[in-house]
Amino acid sequence: MSLRLRLLLITAALLLTGLTLTGAVVADRMEHYQVQRLDTQLRSLTDLLARLPVTGPRATSSTLLDPALDVIGAPYLVYLGPDGTPTDGVLSTRLGRDTLPSTAGLRTVPADGTAVFLPAADGSGRWRATARPTAAGDRTVIAAAPMTDADAAVAQLREISLISSLILLAVLTTAGWFALGRGLRPLRRVERTAAAIAAGDLTHRVPGLAPPRTELGRLAASLNTMLGQLERAFAARAASEARMRTFVSDVSHELRTPLFVIKGSTDLHRMGALTTAADTDQAMRRIGREATRLTALTEDLLLLAELDDAPQAQLDPAPMDLRTLATDARHDLRALDPTRTVSLTGPDGSGPPGPAPVHADEARLRQVVTNLIGNVAAHTPAGTSVRIGVGTTPGGVILEVADQGPGLTAAQADRVFDRFYRTDRARSRTDGANAGLGLAIARSLARAHGGDVDVRTAPGEGACFRLTLPPLEAL
Repeated sequence: MSLRLRLLLITAALLLTGLTLTGAVVADRMEHYQVQRLDTQLRSLTDLLARLPVTGPRATSSTLLDPALDVIGAPYLVYLGPDGTPTDGVLSTRLGRDTLPSTAGLRTVPADGTAVFLPAADGSGRWRATARPTAAGDRTVIAAAPMTDADAAVAQLREISLISSLILLAVLTTAGWFALGRGLRPLRRVERTAAAIAAGDLTHRVPGLAPPRTELGRLAASLNTMLGQLERAFAARAASEARMRTFVSDVSHELRTPLFVIKGSTDLHRMGALTTAADTDQAMRRIGREATRLTALTEDLLLLAELDDAPQAQLDPAPMDLRTLATDARHDLRALDPTRTVSLTGPDGSGPPGPAPVHADEARLRQVVTNLIGNVAAHTPAGTSVRIGVGTTPGGVILEVADQGPGLTAAQADRVFDRFYRTDRARSRTDGANAGLGLAIARSLARAHGGDVDVRTAPGEGACFRLTLPPLEAL
């Protein structure tokens, strides 16, 4: 069954139970009131007659006494002798003698005024009776009244209650069906949203169903939050899969070239094409060079994997000063290209180099600086001036390598730290040319130290790669 039908059935069952209980209680109270009223009249009458001398007529019927009997509420008055035999009595003409209580029943009425029910002799109904001993003590006076009218009134009340309850139940059930349909309309909108999302539309959201403080409002907000997280998770997974495909493609490309060179050289040797010692030596040099490239590439990939998995485990930190690395980088760059002008300054070229104490792994930071210097040497023309800045700023300890080369576009700057990314993928590799992992390794090592590497560049304005680390006292 649908939620709408289940709620309607539950509501109808509760309503029917409530109406039934209400009708039963009202009918019971009505019957109790009728009995109490009749008991009061009968008890008052027997108390009065018990004090008076017995002067009533014999058990006869008279139309003249009917109004008086109706007024006093006792259509049947009777006296019982000492042996329990009726002696005197009065009976309303509206009643037949066969409908009276039996003599045996009259003898069972307590003489203390307690009211009791007595069955009619012909079984047509029941009577209510009370008894009192007379003042002389030789007789007992009994006043009795039939319960026919009272029982009929109670039965009619029960019938009216039943009919009205059924009508009310039908009306309210019909109204409840439409009210529940309107109340559950927001849930159907949620259902449609879920169906759209299941069909692949992750941008779909639950519209505003109700004020934020209501249950439906909070449900809509929670669902939209969850849907946003799902959309971001799917987008992140798609991006991760795309990066993985690119990564696998790049790794395959980087491995294929040296492997082809090695395989080609070995095939030439196997086929006897290397006829002289010089040819063999040249082939071995090619194999050694490509094997070195493969080893370096494998080590770089292993280092990146270890930094992704447990970056802190790859470090052996100790107090040091980045000025040492900056000075060594200056000498290394001059050794690579003596035509370059290399200056050593403070951060952003302001003043002389400043203190740069950090708690870091010196060997790993040398690897970072070496990659930055190698990037400058590989991507700027010979003789391009370079500035190496080092010092402490409010943002942290800085070591930056700035060149006056061609610079990078915004799109290139966004991807320059991606693995296997090269600004010129068609550029032929010289000996020792990297595979586009240097800057990725530099950033991963910097982040393992709690810092980062970023770039500030523009086309024609050079590039400034900045290593930022937390100061020594902040660790």
